[in-house]
Amino acid sequence: MKKIMFLLCVLSCTAAFAQSSPYGASRSSQPQVYEIQGNPAHASYAPLANEQSILASASYTTAQGERRASDFPQPEPAPLGDIARELKKQHAALLKKSHIVWVNQ
Repeated sequence: MKKIMFLLCVLSCTAAFAQSSPYGASRSSQPQVYEIQGNPAHASYAPLANEQSILASASYTTAQGERRASDFPQPEPAPLGDIARELKKQHAALLKKSHIVWVNQ
């Protein structure tokens, strides 16, 4: 308990000295407004630059178009009811069953 009181006293003293220091008193309470100078060419229309190759060699081939999704075999989605029944069966198989059955009479 004494250690806690000592630490509390030390922390409060340092806070009091920090508030009354000459460095804290010399600061102005007036807000400082920063003004950022704008760029006059910001968001203006300009022509696009010429195309530049980033490949090591100048020869390359290109192709156009995409393959349709119907070109690839898609499995039929299983109905949600079947998925729920399967999960229920798996859950029932994992549950521990009691070996003793008590019947109150």
